[in-house]
Amino acid sequence: MLMMSLVLTAAVATPVRTQVNQSADERALVAFIDKNNDAALALLERVVNINSGTQNFAGVREVGMVFRRELDALGFTTRWVDGAPFKRAGHLVAEHPGPGRKLLLIGHLDTVFEADSPFQKFERIDKRYAKGPGIIDMKGGNVIIVQALKALQSTGALKTMNIAVVMTGDEEDSGEPLRVAREALVTAAQGAAAAIGFEDGPGDPKTAVVSRRGTSSWTLRVKGQPAHSSQIFRQDIGAGAIFEAARVLNAFREQLAGEPHLTFNPGTIVGGTTIVHDAVQARATAFGKTNVIAEHAIVNGDMRTLSAEQLARAKETMQAIVKGSLPHSQSTITFEDGYPPLAPTDGNRKLLAIYDQASRDVGAGAVAAVDPDRAGAADVSFVASEVPMILDGVGLMGRDDHTVKETADLETFPSQTKRAAVFLLRLAGSLK
Repeated sequence: MLMMSLVLTAAVATPVRTQVNQSADERALVAFIDKNNDAALALLERVVNINSGTQNFAGVREVGMVFRRELDALGFTTRWVDGAPFKRAGHLVAEHPGPGRKLLLIGHLDTVFEADSPFQKFERIDKRYAKGPGIIDMKGGNVIIVQALKALQSTGALKTMNIAVVMTGDEEDSGEPLRVAREALVTAAQGAAAAIGFEDGPGDPKTAVVSRRGTSSWTLRVKGQPAHSSQIFRQDIGAGAIFEAARVLNAFREQLAGEPHLTFNPGTIVGGTTIVHDAVQARATAFGKTNVIAEHAIVNGDMRTLSAEQLARAKETMQAIVKGSLPHSQSTITFEDGYPPLAPTDGNRKLLAIYDQASRDVGAGAVAAVDPDRAGAADVSFVASEVPMILDGVGLMGRDDHTVKETADLETFPSQTKRAAVFLLRLAGSLK
């Protein structure tokens, strides 16, 4: 990929510093993180053991209050944004004004594991690994934010840094309307020079995220001419709703499948004489008979794109296909945009180059951009129109997130925190 080659070229072109050549402040950051790693692990275990499934509003708030107290102790001004207007628990916003350009650090408090999930507690597997709900997605990333800031405070560097932290309470199941649910995040991003997301990304410490695909949903509705099945395909009757739906879906596949970074998936389809469709619960039932031409069909799907331009082109193609309905059939398609895309930009790649160098200098190795097809949607995408440089996927590494096997590689806990602290120190210094 061109994007990957550009990142690697930038990394190679930058002189590699050794740990010996770190500044005194940077060595102090690293020493602080090593000395306090057990305390960071204790904080991680504590928050993992608090259920904060998105719909467990009390649990989300409780986790938020743990991190709020940590940030208060660091001199941040914190507030809780009530989630009632968007039907969720809310968000934690913390601000530390300073003389330099603002840096926005992004996390989220909720997990996919609700209060009735069997997966509830932190469990140490061995010296290296531990599992637990949200341990890498993304309570580990939140703790890395806090520990990196503590390290910066220990050297006195935090005192002059301009940092905002937003930890949303509904990243795994966004509130509605989405614009209202992300208003606090977008507001915090205004005027920021860079935004860093502490998600786990693909779970590989050799990679970080400079681009993410956005998500949209679509609904295809079809109406055909009902009649006895023996008369199907007559010029005055047509092929019915199900054949029309099949035509549209196959045309989508023929004209759009294979375009880089574009995916579209019909997740559900229902057709028959009558349909009862519940879009909120994603449920539908149909009545029909084999000897009756189907009158109705509904298809629900999602679409993922890497840029706003790609999304617009895909919508245009799909709408044109839908308009070419078979005789005596009418098709309509509607779209609902969710997470916006985070397109790869020169600013994002510049941020990655700084992070890559910081990683090398703390002895954690090189970092390259991950293929965006391996990176799901995340909150950083909402600030893409506000912030010129964005990097994501720099949290605690591991595997199997969103499953009851969600596991953290604890060896990456101190190294990810060291990377973050040195990265933030250098970035803040470069923006003065």
